Amino acid sequence: MYRLDPRYAPAPGATLTTGWDAVAARLPEGPATVAVDGPPTVDWDTLAARLTQGPAARGTRVRALDVRAHYASAAEIRARTDGAPDDPYYCPLADNPLSDLFEELPRPPRPTEGLLLLYGPGAALLPHDHLWYADLPKRHAEAAVAKGSGRNLGLPGERGELRRLFYVDWPLLDRHRDALAPRLDAWLDVQEPGRPVHLDGNGLRDTLAGLARRPVRTRPYFNSTPWGGHWAERELGFDAAAARNTALGYELIAPEAGVLIGPDTTQQAEIPFQLLCVLHPQALLGPSVHARFGTSFPIRFDYLDTVDGGNLSVHCHPQEAYMRERFGWTYTQHETYYMTLGSPDTRVFLGLREDVDLDLFRKEIEEAVTDGVPMDPEDHVLTFPADRGRLFMIPAGTPHASGAGNVVLEISATPYLYSLRFYDWLRPDADGNPRPLPYEHGLANLRTDRRGETVARDLVQEPRTLREGAGWREELLGALDEMFYEVRRYALDAGAVAEDDTAGRFHVLNVVEGDGVTVETAAGDRHPLAYAETLTVPAAVGRYRLTAPADGGPAKVVKALVRDRTAS
Repeated sequence: MYRLDPRYAPAPGATLTTGWDAVAARLPEGPATVAVDGPPTVDWDTLAARLTQGPAARGTRVRALDVRAHYASAAEIRARTDGAPDDPYYCPLADNPLSDLFEELPRPPRPTEGLLLLYGPGAALLPHDHLWYADLPKRHAEAAVAKGSGRNLGLPGERGELRRLFYVDWPLLDRHRDALAPRLDAWLDVQEPGRPVHLDGNGLRDTLAGLARRPVRTRPYFNSTPWGGHWAERELGFDAAAARNTALGYELIAPEAGVLIGPDTTQQAEIPFQLLCVLHPQALLGPSVHARFGTSFPIRFDYLDTVDGGNLSVHCHPQEAYMRERFGWTYTQHETYYMTLGSPDTRVFLGLREDVDLDLFRKEIEEAVTDGVPMDPEDHVLTFPADRGRLFMIPAGTPHASGAGNVVLEISATPYLYSLRFYDWLRPDADGNPRPLPYEHGLANLRTDRRGETVARDLVQEPRTLREGAGWREELLGALDEMFYEVRRYALDAGAVAEDDTAGRFHVLNVVEGDGVTVETAAGDRHPLAYAETLTVPAAVGRYRLTAPADGGPAKVVKALVRDRTAS
């Protein structure tokens, strides 16, 4: 059965503490300065109040300093951090240090007795004796900003914007958090306002060191969109009561993914998956992948659920040079669609028609945007039957979309916030407003050579058997020279055992048919993997095996890995 909350035990010696009173008791006696850093989504006023109450009740004097009171003006922060103020859709990833939020960093004296509590985003920039990090996963920030209650980094008095959240706040916060990770004294999960969970710093690092060397699954969640469907709600058990649908399934999107640490739901901390990459890049990614991508985990797995939903927008993604020069990513958003659920009667839009009139394409896009004139994308873009088990290759610049009635497993490069939409079916957003259509960016990146019969030949490849054994085979589903990763698939009969080896590069697995498999490493770690679940196999694992249950039916498991450049 699909697990909504996969979790892992903390390392031996790690200490999990739950509740404000118990967490406050973990503060030092003093005299000492304690800095508590974290994102703006944290309720900093409540945190400061609850952390000062405990020591005060014990007779310890506590002085608190909110570093947000020392930020530069909103206009100055915008000028420093927004590299494309005239673009309403995107801006380059901000590369500022967090100190750019401040006009001048405060320099409070170290206490001679009691505690000085520094708190808020950037608190770690001030001198301190102890350092904690309070966190809310990014999905909370996106939801809050979308609802109008969230605030952007450095702009606590203003309504938040998603554009700024994605391209300014998150890059600054991630870089700051990652630099702090090796010296944190504590991690504080504050997802439940009345019941925070504290994990000691050494326990955090020891736990991540173990997870970087064994198979690990991140916590999944689904987001809703105007085109979303209901497959995940019906088949996987997601509760969509608070949302309209289960459109976007975040299985493994490294910048937002979290790993649950703890024995059960009453005592667990969610730790960013990205910290595995930062603290253990060689073990998790492998030496060659680390050399190529740094600490960026370069492959993502997510779902597009349009069952009883609508068509996705017709869009493309930035080509390599454009992505690097305009948006600041060192690699681009190549994608593939694996049809977890589809049929000959549903469709995928992919590539241009041989007879496409590009001037007419632009004219109809602009008329749809300015005058609300509907267009038929099939006049310009090819469609293919969305047969279950089919893989569609989508290199950057290729126009594409999933049609209604499908479940797509996107196996893609990690950048995920750059859908350059051409046409969105004149569909409003949740508030009744037109959805953003950055079509000028899209047309600037359109691969006009991806048309006609070359699309079917190059982007809709037939499976090729790479190797096989008793009751199993491994197939190559898709690979292109311009894409740095490839997609393979295991087909296993009931009871079959397939041997594999990471050979120094991480693998990502997903069960696309059957009840599931068991993944067992040479070190003896066993990890069940059910239908629709995604699992990361770190490079350090080396040899492992997939076993289909003898009392079940056959299974199919998709695998993605970074291609060996020396072999190509």
